[in-house]
Amino acid sequence: MQKSISLLGSILRPVRFLVVAFTCALLLFSNAFPAAAIESYQSNPTEATDQLLETQRQTDEVAKSAPLGLKETQQRTSGGGLNEVQGTADAEKMNRPENSQEAVSVEEEVSNFLKKVTGNK
Repeated sequence: MQKSISLLGSILRPVRFLVVAFTCALLLFSNAFPAAAIESYQSNPTEATDQLLETQRQTDEVAKSAPLGLKETQQRTSGGGLNEVQGTADAEKMNRPENSQEAVSVEEEVSNFLKKVTGNK
């Protein structure tokens, strides 16, 4: 019995080494190449700084003043804004049902992927 255990241990030793080596290589490459987001939108660093500065100025004003009441909050967000400070800043850039008519849902993406994998077109 002890002989079979030592035989099993000697067989598993190279496998254990390979698992450790693969794990180390995986950690190394995942840290070296964290995200392949090359195709995503690359914004210009100076883009929308004026809007950001205005939002920051309004945030500072709100932070220094007393909390807004219900009527003030409703008044500031009545134009379809996100909140009482940001207002409608970059609202046209956000994905909403109105501007996402040709967007593909997750279910559709999975369904299309499964059809490609199984060969059903």
